[in-house]
Amino acid sequence: MSVGRPPADDSTDPTGPLTRSGADSTGPLARPEADSTGPLARPEADPVGSLARSEAGPIGEAEQPSSGTAAQARLPEQPDPPRPPEDSPGTAPATADARTSAPESGGQPSSPTTDSRSSAPEDEPGTAAVITPAPAARDETDPAPTPEAARETDDGGAEAWEVAPEPSELSLADELLDESDEIGETAPMPVARASEGRTKALVLAGVAATVLAVGVGCYTVVKPYVAPDDFEGGGSGAVTVRIDPGATAGEVGATLTAAGVVASARSFINATEEKSVADRLRPGHYRLRKGMAAGAAVDLLLTPSSRVVKRATIPEGMRAGEVYQRISQQSGLPVRDFQAVDTDLLGLPEYARGVEGFLFPATYEVEPGTTAPDLLAAMVDRFEVAAKKVHLAERAAEIGLTPLEAVIVASLVQAEGGRDSDYPKIARVIYNRLRDGRPLEIDSTVLYAQSRRTLKVSIKDTKVRSPYNTYMRAGLPPGPIANPGEKALMAALHPAEGDWYWFVTTNPAHRITKFTDKESEFVRYREELNQYLGTN
Repeated sequence: MSVGRPPADDSTDPTGPLTRSGADSTGPLARPEADSTGPLARPEADPVGSLARSEAGPIGEAEQPSSGTAAQARLPEQPDPPRPPEDSPGTAPATADARTSAPESGGQPSSPTTDSRSSAPEDEPGTAAVITPAPAARDETDPAPTPEAARETDDGGAEAWEVAPEPSELSLADELLDESDEIGETAPMPVARASEGRTKALVLAGVAATVLAVGVGCYTVVKPYVAPDDFEGGGSGAVTVRIDPGATAGEVGATLTAAGVVASARSFINATEEKSVADRLRPGHYRLRKGMAAGAAVDLLLTPSSRVVKRATIPEGMRAGEVYQRISQQSGLPVRDFQAVDTDLLGLPEYARGVEGFLFPATYEVEPGTTAPDLLAAMVDRFEVAAKKVHLAERAAEIGLTPLEAVIVASLVQAEGGRDSDYPKIARVIYNRLRDGRPLEIDSTVLYAQSRRTLKVSIKDTKVRSPYNTYMRAGLPPGPIANPGEKALMAALHPAEGDWYWFVTTNPAHRITKFTDKESEFVRYREELNQYLGTN
């Protein structure tokens, strides 16, 4: 029979037996699609172990189950339901409310059993067994029987049919709730789904928190690169920063960040890359402002006026003492600081005998904090650059000179020279005289020996006792007499071709120099110089 609400029929006898002797107690009594043995089966449809409700009498202890069924557990006794009037003995109308056996002849209800085929004793008069057949498989094409359908049996009795209703769209929980209105009990809702839902929620919350933490961490790592901190505007105040030679854009940015000029090194790097000026950054001291936008700081670093520097220019041909005086005036450093410098700390070439001849003439930048040794060392470094450029050591060996001798010749050329085109000729005169073993008789050597600067050289001057007096001594002086430039070095290494023995600068103002291989012409050129000087 189907497990559903029984038809509302007041004539139905709740005490009548609802089982058929011909039915299989182990078969499903509910809808074909419902499991009568499941934990949530309705009480009316569970012939084994369920709380079968009997309206015909109290629930007693279960009888021994038939073969293939489990023993029914003892249930607590329920109060006897009201007994109906026995106005129609001998009849037992079919009902769909409970599956209990008919009462005994003595008026006491029998105990429910799990055997759906149990019936009243056959020899007891006044009792008729109503058999409810188990629903057989029905062809889909057969019409469904109606609740009122009935057929006559061979013995003239009526066999009642119960037809399972169409499957309801209500959930099993809804049916149980509806049924609880009649049976007075409410089946507990399963808690597994709620627990599973809470677990899923916790897992999702944990995943979301992890994703959020990873996202925050990635943003923290990437932010300095994609959106670095930066100030706005041109800043205010003044600050001086120093950029070291060879510093990269990142190192410059770190220096500016430490000084408070820019907000971050990365913003400065990005600005140099955007402007494509990273290779134009130069070392030195710069006067900038604090709190500057990175782009503004880059622009100011490329502005010459922002550079904090003094410049000292050393012309060619100056002696070491004269270099000290000049660079002291231009740098503000005392002369005594230069005079007291330990020459061993300057990086002089191994063949040098002092700083004379190796303080290369050029323009030097004197930045805040620069010392006298710093400046002199920079000059020596500059000489080394020029020496490599003209291949001093290699070329000197080719013409039979040592590197020091080549520098000495270059210093003589630089001290005597007029025009640049005269330098190679002067070098040739020196080499011709050295070749023949004749004294050089160069005026600048005797003036160097006397630490004087003049165009008027007397006979007395030519007799001064000094190793630098080339009138009294043959060969080259012991060391350079001036600091030559690159052109003088080139002339000493690449002299002109000629047989000249003498040269005279007849017009120093216009740097006119005349050369000759005849002594008579030399005397005439000498007279021209004396006339120019007014010493005749």
